[in-house]
Amino acid sequence: MNIEYKINASVSAEQFIELLRQSTLGARRPIDDRECMEGMVKNSNLMVSAWDGEKLIGISRSMTDFHYACYLSDLAIDEKYQNSGVGKKLLVYTQEQLGSKCKLILIAAPVANSYYEHIGFTNNQRCWVLEREQCISK
Repeated sequence: MNIEYKINASVSAEQFIELLRQSTLGARRPIDDRECMEGMVKNSNLMVSAWDGEKLIGISRSMTDFHYACYLSDLAIDEKYQNSGVGKKLLVYTQEQLGSKCKLILIAAPVANSYYEHIGFTNNQRCWVLEREQCISK
């Protein structure tokens, strides 16, 4: 297997959607909302991608200031390539783009908790989420 890793390579919404379908993230992402998916790809400021030839087989998609915090929104690996080290390499290449004090922050699916703990992440109970349909009163 000759996987090529790229930093901020062009990824189309179609390629991203297909990868999400082939990974375990497709069920938890709005893959039927093309405008949203295009915005997710277009507005990420750090994407590390894994390619098997012309096929996108993995992605680490983040938003970051590169110095203090990097929010890893998606770590998706085609199921055919899972358990082969692709995810770990995507995280290594992501960290290499960040400053020495920059934290990598993510929200994991429950089934992925043991993976992140295994590779060195620590669990933080202080995460809060406000869904868009919820309103904060003025």
